[in-house]
Amino acid sequence: MNNSLMSLLDMSKRAVVPIVAAVLAVVSLALGWFWIGLAMALVVALGLYDAFQSRWTITRNYPVAGRIRWLFYDLRPYLHSYIVEDDLGGTPFSLAARRLVHARAEGQTDTQPFGTERNTEEDTYHWVGHSIAPTRNPVKSPRVDVGSDQCSKPYSASVLNISAMSFGALSANAVRALNLGARKGGYYHDTGEGGLSPYHLENGGDIVWELGSGYFGARDKDGNFDPGKFAETAQRDEVKMTEIKLSQGAKPGHGGLLPAAKVTEEIANIRQVPAHQDCLSPRGHSAFSTPIEMLEFAAKMRELSGGKPVGLKLCIGQPHEPFAIMKAIIETGIHPDFIVVDGGEGGTGAAPLELSDWVGMPLSEGLILMRNALVGAGVKSRIRLAASGKVYSGMGLARNIAQGADWCNAARAFMFSVGCIQAQRCHLGTCPTGVTAQDPGRQRGLVPEVQGERSARFHDKTVDALMEIVASAGLDHPGELEPHHLMHRSGPEKAVPMDQVHPFLPEGALLDAPDDTIYADFWRAAQAERFRPAIDLARARSR
Repeated sequence: MNNSLMSLLDMSKRAVVPIVAAVLAVVSLALGWFWIGLAMALVVALGLYDAFQSRWTITRNYPVAGRIRWLFYDLRPYLHSYIVEDDLGGTPFSLAARRLVHARAEGQTDTQPFGTERNTEEDTYHWVGHSIAPTRNPVKSPRVDVGSDQCSKPYSASVLNISAMSFGALSANAVRALNLGARKGGYYHDTGEGGLSPYHLENGGDIVWELGSGYFGARDKDGNFDPGKFAETAQRDEVKMTEIKLSQGAKPGHGGLLPAAKVTEEIANIRQVPAHQDCLSPRGHSAFSTPIEMLEFAAKMRELSGGKPVGLKLCIGQPHEPFAIMKAIIETGIHPDFIVVDGGEGGTGAAPLELSDWVGMPLSEGLILMRNALVGAGVKSRIRLAASGKVYSGMGLARNIAQGADWCNAARAFMFSVGCIQAQRCHLGTCPTGVTAQDPGRQRGLVPEVQGERSARFHDKTVDALMEIVASAGLDHPGELEPHHLMHRSGPEKAVPMDQVHPFLPEGALLDAPDDTIYADFWRAAQAERFRPAIDLARARSR
């Protein structure tokens, strides 16, 4: 058989779909089946278009058949999620995690028959050590007091709150539902850096106003911080605390750009930026550039808000930088009322893949480092510490609190509670549940009065689950959890308390004997006057 004939046969095989359609079209028309013939003719026309277009190689070589591949490629995430994926293997949240949130939000049973499905032999397995003498009546609704002597309007926070999510990233109905849940459940709702929208205020839930590098809602025409605008909003009764966003776990050090097409008149009014123009969140703040300046800015925010607590939110990156903040606190006597550590596993509507996957310290390590910075510098008694990053269960709360957190914030779990199904269409505007879509037709599916109740129910049942763990450990309040209560498997035949996996510094260790800690080089590198290291860390650590 010559090469030309072989090539023709190969082409026929690859074009089998339009060829068969052509045959069926002729037969159908001959038999008088007009509509079937017309449909087959359209398939033939599509095959001809595919074969002669030059944009896509797969459809040029496999007319029509290549499009079937596209169809299954588009369906793959859904088929995998609903048919292939096991209960514990899904990402970023497993089916078991999503099912737990939905069950609690809906008021269904969240108990499990026949024992755990987790592999207790895995190196990642961990557990809380229970007591032979469990507590009979632990605190029912544990709270955390935020605000020290530098704050005149302290706040009592729940141990579980809604993490930062901006209007624009979330739909108006989702914001309404979350805030209604916050009011009913007695927990706070963080605005995210997109500004305080009317939807945050409709239902009267407690608000933490986050201020990022764009100063949205508190900026002048050049994008700089405007003290007057800030004071006007921060002194509202609904705003209980304010927060300076330094970075977030999903894209630390990146900033962000809301393209002009998404900057509607409504969003422009809320953010106080020009409509229909690109809206930039710079990588860093313009109001300060050093640790001391940052604390002075925080103190100014606290004063302008009328004495309400002010905090910092950051994903931990280079270890000497948290220590620089500690040195600035010691030198100036100014301190934030709370610090939120966002883990590198945190999520966002959209982020560069490399930043999401490879930049930023995971929550457990970042939380412990910040806890050691505060305790080692002797300032933890005045500054509360919160944890944010993939929290959805009572065990997640217990783990973070045992490692140093006073409370936890959750974003995606609360999205699940108001209907999110992890379709991962947040960045496309085609969210099937209306949680992240701005299209009114898609938002219609999310009824705030219904989903707000679900959100509050999820919160209450998750805190109840935490308190079951706390009581089983023989404790009264989550704040009594310590690292030694948390056991971690370090191999198939060995498990150790968490304080043997990570170091947990004693009070004042960085002041009294920093060279005796694993942070000696980073402590020497830290300086209150700038975030850059004071020494050559590469040379210091190569000794």
